[in-house]
Amino acid sequence: MDRSNDEYVRETVAIIANKWTLPVLYTLRDGAKRYSEINKVLSDMTQKVLTETLRKMEENKLVTRAVYPTKPPQVEYNLTESGNALLGIIILLVDWTKGHFQRLEAVAEVCEESYDKGEAEN
Repeated sequence: MDRSNDEYVRETVAIIANKWTLPVLYTLRDGAKRYSEINKVLSDMTQKVLTETLRKMEENKLVTRAVYPTKPPQVEYNLTESGNALLGIIILLVDWTKGHFQRLEAVAEVCEESYDKGEAEN
């Protein structure tokens, strides 16, 4: 059965719409990190939510989880090939957002100057 683009859009949103998926993805951009390192970077995220987010990301094949037999056990998370591909897209979106907001700020400044000039003339 062929799937429509609308279905793929919904699936994409379901994967990345979680508040914490993209920040965790971005945190792993430089390579594997232990759970505690991710938790430290995203300090406003509860441990419960971090655990749930990492499990969902693992389920969606965005991260891998490696457990090392140390005492206590050391657990590391790393981006998969799919996770890295998504990261590249996210970085493009961030660049777009930066440019978009710079343009919005420039337009707002022009409007504000225009308004201020009109007020001064009245």
